Amino acid sequence: MREAALEKTSFTLDELKSLVAGDMLRVNQVITDNLASHVALINQLSQHIILSGGKRLRPMLVLLTAKCCDYDGEDDALLAAVIEFIHTATLLHDDVVDDSEMRRGKETASHIWGNEAAVLVGDYLYSRAFQMMVRAQSMRIMALLSDATNTIAQGEVLQLLNVNDPDTSEEKYHEVIYGKTACLFEAATQIGAILGNSDSAAETALANYGKHLGTAFQLVDDALDYGSDSEALGKNVGDDLAEGKPTLPLIYAMQQSNTAQSELIRNAIKQGGLEHIDEITEIIHHTGALKYTFDQAHVEADKAKATIAFLPQNDYKQALMFLADYAVERSY
Repeated sequence: MREAALEKTSFTLDELKSLVAGDMLRVNQVITDNLASHVALINQLSQHIILSGGKRLRPMLVLLTAKCCDYDGEDDALLAAVIEFIHTATLLHDDVVDDSEMRRGKETASHIWGNEAAVLVGDYLYSRAFQMMVRAQSMRIMALLSDATNTIAQGEVLQLLNVNDPDTSEEKYHEVIYGKTACLFEAATQIGAILGNSDSAAETALANYGKHLGTAFQLVDDALDYGSDSEALGKNVGDDLAEGKPTLPLIYAMQQSNTAQSELIRNAIKQGGLEHIDEITEIIHHTGALKYTFDQAHVEADKAKATIAFLPQNDYKQALMFLADYAVERSY
């Protein structure tokens, strides 16, 4: 059962955008400067995905946590761009692995230029990210990002092993979403704390904030795959089922449904595809699987807020509190 939620912050999305607007311009300039390559295809493909929108949430977390810890240098923009490059590289590789045709409401790079180009430009962005992080001249941050990148790769491999496996447990599912999503959130918020020379308690708190926020974010993503629409999501509804991914709504629905319904979901996961998407979506709603997933996301968001409650009050802390609420209340 979900514990009583923490009180919602009075902060707004407009206030958040205004608070980080100047700093995000710095980040975008760093991104633009470091995308440049003498290889035209690299420029075309990387700009297609990096400049095609997205929430820029991960780099924003570097900025907010650094400012929350009174950092006033320039490396926050540099490392925020590094985080965005790492994230973008994972997206390029994910779309190849998943054979995805849509990302953020547009054709994926792999669908336009082919899998080979998408994989190789993803590798380029990874290597560029490591070139950039060297400029920050912090062995702690380099070690942190090296470990995070390795954890992300392991999370993606774990997810691949779970594909078409209807016996995937909730524990395995959570291991995957930590690796593929929460780990980079955690790294982003810990970087901000390191830049601000925070004490160990504050650094641990901000790292845990990022981990819980990232977990909440992925739980909501997985729920929205069955509870939203393609236009709002920017991708096809039911993509996870089509790819045979046993996400939490499916895992819980199998546990709570009757034998025939459970078998229908099991077979759909084994085979992939969307032949029974309408029936399975109905089962997911009927068994309360979406509510269960959203409830878990709210628990994680509340944990995120609780971990940083002791930090001094300022606009940047308020923005972090707001993001925890936003992560679970969004519709895309």
